[in-house]
Amino acid sequence: MTDFQRLLILSPHTDDGEYSAGGTIVKSIEADSEVYYVAFSACERSVPACYSQDVLRKECLEATQELGIPHSNVMILDFDVRNFLESRQEILEKMIVFGKDIQPDLIIVPSSFDTHQDHKVVYEESVRAFKRTASIWGMEHPINNLSFRTDLFVTLDEKQITKKIDALKKYESQTIRRYFEPHYIRSIAYTRGMMIDKLYAEVFECIRSVF
Repeated sequence: MTDFQRLLILSPHTDDGEYSAGGTIVKSIEADSEVYYVAFSACERSVPACYSQDVLRKECLEATQELGIPHSNVMILDFDVRNFLESRQEILEKMIVFGKDIQPDLIIVPSSFDTHQDHKVVYEESVRAFKRTASIWGMEHPINNLSFRTDLFVTLDEKQITKKIDALKKYESQTIRRYFEPHYIRSIAYTRGMMIDKLYAEVFECIRSVF
């Protein structure tokens, strides 16, 4: 991760970036990289009725801070969940502005295998925005993928995977979802680590590589 000085995480919704690349974020910050995080939606329409509508904004700030991202590097936008397709031009324009302001050398986005409608828009527009300027990695989101191409492995140690799990625990409003269970998060990282004879890993699709 020392090859990249500035990372930009393009998370369709609050929690996607932490869920799929949380360990990589921790490892990058430990290597003194700057990490910026953009969530395009706080999913207000999907929040359980027992929580305030802005709960995911608060949880996202707590989770990203747990990973080591300063609040000043976190941006939470207002696009309507499950309706990104209607706003794809505006989403592209936001990405172009972030690219000019941040000058990232690695962009982490949903993969081309992701079946969620909002994730597909973020993937497609990120390729348009950054295909000439930066490396682009597609992150694994197992419950959204029918298959996946394991091009890139980022090895993680016990401290890094624990920090990822601790960050996801900040999403108290999402604990009803089975895929947020700590043992599931750890088991995915353990499985990916086994593939390269390491303890833990996160995997990515190589969409674009620029060095």
